[in-house]
Amino acid sequence: MLFNSFEYAIFLPLVFIVYWFLLNKSLTLQNIFLLLVSYLFYSFWDWRFLFLLAFSTFLDYFTGLRISNATSSDKKKIWLFISVFVNLGFLGFFKYYNFFIESFAELMSAIGLKAHLTTLNIILPVGISFYTFHGLSYVFDIYNKKIRPTTNWVEYALFVSFFPLLVAGPIERATHLLPQVEKIRTFDYTKAVDGLRQILWGLFKKIVIADTCAVYVNLIFNNSESYSGSTLILGAVLFAFQIYGDFSGYTDIALGTARLLGFELLKNFSYPYFSRDIAEFWRRWHISLSTWFRDYLYIPLGGSRGGMYKKIRNTLIIFLVSGFWHGANWTFIVWGLLNAIYIMPSIILKTNRNHLDIVASGKLFPSIKEAVQLFVTFALTTFAWIFFRANDLHHALSYISGIFSYDLFSIPFLTHPELFKSIICIMLIVVFLVIEWIGRSNKYAIEKIGQRQHRLVRWAFYYAVAFSILLSYGKNQEFIYFQF
Repeated sequence: MLFNSFEYAIFLPLVFIVYWFLLNKSLTLQNIFLLLVSYLFYSFWDWRFLFLLAFSTFLDYFTGLRISNATSSDKKKIWLFISVFVNLGFLGFFKYYNFFIESFAELMSAIGLKAHLTTLNIILPVGISFYTFHGLSYVFDIYNKKIRPTTNWVEYALFVSFFPLLVAGPIERATHLLPQVEKIRTFDYTKAVDGLRQILWGLFKKIVIADTCAVYVNLIFNNSESYSGSTLILGAVLFAFQIYGDFSGYTDIALGTARLLGFELLKNFSYPYFSRDIAEFWRRWHISLSTWFRDYLYIPLGGSRGGMYKKIRNTLIIFLVSGFWHGANWTFIVWGLLNAIYIMPSIILKTNRNHLDIVASGKLFPSIKEAVQLFVTFALTTFAWIFFRANDLHHALSYISGIFSYDLFSIPFLTHPELFKSIICIMLIVVFLVIEWIGRSNKYAIEKIGQRQHRLVRWAFYYAVAFSILLSYGKNQEFIYFQF
C-alpha cells in the first residue's frame, strides 16, 4: 500500500478511528490492533512475504532473550552470531544472490574461463533491509547491555513492523521506540494536527516535487545519448530533487502518521541540500541509516581511535557498505566510494565537525562564502547521484561523458510540450526551496509557517498546498526506497 494511494487515504482514517475511539481504554488491544493492521498494510504488496517478516521477528525476539539469559560471554556470542548470520543470510540471498553470481561469472569470463552458474528469479521483499536492521539493532543493544529484552512478543513485533516505518524507515532503535510501545498513549489534539500538517508537506514533496521531476528524469536518463550536455545536467539536478522529495516526503508522511497515533519516530532528514560540506550533508541525509552504521559498524571497528589510518579505513568501509546496502549494483558501490572520497579531506584535516549549526542561522540570506559552500556541496552530491540513478556503470559513464561534450554550455533542450512543463517543474522547485529555506530551523519546513500571520493566511497556504497535490496527482509512482 502506497502512502500516496487512494487505498491509504481510506486505510489511515479507519485505523485512526478504531485506534482512538474504540480501543483507547486498553493498551494491549491498541498494540494488537496496530500489529494486525501493520501486517495488513504489508500484505498489500505480497502476502507471501509475511512469513519472512514474522520469522525475522521471532528470531530476534528469541535470540534477544537467549542473549540476556546466557550464563557466559561465549553463549552470548553464539546467540548473537545466530541472529546476525540468519538475518544477513536472508538479506544476502534475496537481495544479493544474483549480483554475486553474475559478478563471479563476469570475473571468470575476464580471465578466460566459463562459469556455468544459475541465477534465480528472486523477488525482493519490500522493506527487508529496514526491518532486518530494526531487529539487528535490538539484538546488538541487548548484547551491549543498553536495554533488557521485552518478554511481550506483541510489543516487540509492533516495534519491528509498525506500518509507518515498515517498508522504508526511518530505521528505529529499540531504545527509542519500544518504550513508546510499552506505555499508555493518550490522544493529543495538538500533536495530531501537527502530524496532519507533516503528512500534507510529505505528500507535497512526493507528488508535486518528486513525481513531477520523475517525468523528466526518466525521459532524460532513458534517452541520455540524444541530449546535450546541458540537458543532461538538468536531468541530474532534477533527479537530486526527485530523490530528496521522494524519500524525505515518505519520511514526513511516516512521522506524521506515527504522531497521529501517539508515537514519535526518529528524524531522518534535516534539510541536507543546505549543507556546507559533505560531512554536514551526511549528518542531515538518511540520518537513521548513517547513525546505525556509526553505532553498529564504525565504532566497533574502532571509530576515530587508533590514528588517522584507521579513521580513513573505517570511513571508507562505512561508505562502501552503505552503498552496497542500497542495492545489488556496482553503481551503488561507486556512489558510496565517491562520497567517501568527498569526505576524506575533512577527515584528514579534522574539519568534519565544523558545521554543526544551521546555515545562516537567524539570517535571511547566507553569506557569499556560505552560498559557494552550498553550491559546491550540492554539485558534488548531484554528480554522485548520477551513479545512483544510472542503470549500470556503463550507463553512468556514458551519461557523464555526454555532459562534458561540446554543447555543455548550450541551453537545455526538450521538445516543446516537455520544455514548457519542465519550466513549471523548475518553478515549483524554486518555491519548494524557498519554503524549505524559511523553515530550515524547524522539524519540517511548514511546522510553524503562518503562525505569525492571520488564520486566513495560514489556511490559504494549506489549501494551496492541498490543491497543488490534487492537481499533480495521478502518476501514483512508488517510492524510490521501496527497492532497497
